[in-house]
Amino acid sequence: MAVGAENMGNVKRQLVQLFEVSLQATVPSETDVAPLVDACIAKSGVRFGDYQCNNAMGLWSKIKGKQTEFRGPTAVGQAIMKNLPPSDMVESCSVAGPGFVNVVLSRNWIAKSLQKMLIDGIDTWAPCLPVKRAVVDFSSPNIAKEMHVGHLRSTIIGDTLARMLEFSHVEVLRRNHVGDWGTQFGMLIEFLFEKFPNPEDVNEAAIGDLQTFYKASKARFDSDPEFKQRAQQAVVRLQGGEDTYHRAWKQICEISRTEFHRVYERLGIQLEEKGESFYSPYIPGVLEELNKKGIIEDDKGARVIFVQDVNIPLIVVKSDGGYNYASTDLAALRYRINEEKAEWIIYLTDVGQQQHFDMLFKAAKRAGWLPADDGSYPKATHVGFGLVLGEDGKRFRTRSTEVVRLVDLLDEAKNRSKTALLERDTAKEWPEEEVEKTSQAIGYGAVKYADLKNNKQTNYTFNFDQMLNDKGNTAVYLLYAHARICSIIRKSGKDIEEVKRNAKIALDHEDERALGLHLIQFSEVIEEACTNLLPNVLCEYLYNLSEIFTKKFYSNCQVVGSPEESSRLLLCEATATVMRKCFHLLGIVPVYKI
Repeated sequence: MAVGAENMGNVKRQLVQLFEVSLQATVPSETDVAPLVDACIAKSGVRFGDYQCNNAMGLWSKIKGKQTEFRGPTAVGQAIMKNLPPSDMVESCSVAGPGFVNVVLSRNWIAKSLQKMLIDGIDTWAPCLPVKRAVVDFSSPNIAKEMHVGHLRSTIIGDTLARMLEFSHVEVLRRNHVGDWGTQFGMLIEFLFEKFPNPEDVNEAAIGDLQTFYKASKARFDSDPEFKQRAQQAVVRLQGGEDTYHRAWKQICEISRTEFHRVYERLGIQLEEKGESFYSPYIPGVLEELNKKGIIEDDKGARVIFVQDVNIPLIVVKSDGGYNYASTDLAALRYRINEEKAEWIIYLTDVGQQQHFDMLFKAAKRAGWLPADDGSYPKATHVGFGLVLGEDGKRFRTRSTEVVRLVDLLDEAKNRSKTALLERDTAKEWPEEEVEKTSQAIGYGAVKYADLKNNKQTNYTFNFDQMLNDKGNTAVYLLYAHARICSIIRKSGKDIEEVKRNAKIALDHEDERALGLHLIQFSEVIEEACTNLLPNVLCEYLYNLSEIFTKKFYSNCQVVGSPEESSRLLLCEATATVMRKCFHLLGIVPVYKI
């Protein structure tokens, strides 16, 4: 049976195609039956197959009252198995319980799939999603405020989601929706004018720490009524486009961007800034459109939108006539759908903003911008994440109760990994540049992985000792495992490209087969992680891959010097290739020696 090119690397989708044919032959009268195919999970250490089709019970409940030849779900399952078209990928099938069809994949087919990936490249295993263009709105710090540990999760999770979607052939618009507009800028500009009457004197060195500058201006704003009045007038003049005020605003934004860039550079993050100021000119037109549609109402002097199942309204114009987050977010959402033609708009913020986005999306549905059905496109999704906690279980802060600066946090992770690295005899002989690069890869990778391996919605405890441990489910363990695989290939003395061209993979040992099976499930894991926006699914796959390689394959299958050396070197190379792609998707730089 021919397999669609878009499904070539995806085992689950290829099996779905086979079962579609079988289901049509088994129950031709039921035209809307989608195959339910999943990888088998071992129960009490026993697994009856590699994959399972679970349609029999559901089908039986549909057809049992009708004229049918079947006498129960087991008979339906047996018919589904009998009607499966012949395929090179299937070694055997069996029916268990109430009609579960278990499929064992052919060893030869798994080996050929791995061999083909090694020759054609792992990008041939990229899943195909039903979306061509997406916006991922992540990081989004506020201008004139320090990036702190609270921005860590949005930045790391958002980058990984963007990478996974990009790998899956989606054009991703990576948007940094910075807080660069609003009433606080009047206060900052007025304070800037006071400190530096000559605009030429304004630069990063002169202003110093922006966070301190922000706090000093806020203290002035709160304690001096005359300054407060001037600051409020400054907002009007800035928003009115007065040149002096606009220049001062740009200077403050530029200094902040330099700070943000230090974090993004360390983390290897690419973003395009389209902040609140970008969408500000669109707000009046968007509100006029919503008003004409009769969606906006007056409520206690404010202009609001009421949405289904929420007691409080979404305020879009405050009682003083000013705009707010909701006004900007509505303008941004409309722009992303109509101008940028995004089919999927994904927002990364803490779970505390869940209700705001729920109301925003419901308002967009009322306006007809988004379809009422959540399964249709274009669609908007809020990805909420939990807090980063200290070891005391409270929000992560320094001893002085200040929120931790992100740059300091990342530098400490790198410095700790450098100290640990230099304790290894081999690393003591490395050039300084190599020590520095490896320390960065391990330190920054450890911070990222410690976040990504958790369910994003739960709070997680930030602990350097745990994340930099070289044992257990950590980036350090995984990076070391990858380095060991590279070392095995180097020790063989063989040119791996030549081995790829001339040798064949054989999966005769059960642990070779177990490794091969896990490797070919890569594509469906990425598809699941993308569809459900769950980076932890990818982390779990990567950790399990490393465990299967280390504790099964490498423990029981000698590589270098064995009769099966060439085949097993190719298995090592396939594992390293998949691991490197996983690292790339998680934003982690691989380490090749340790």
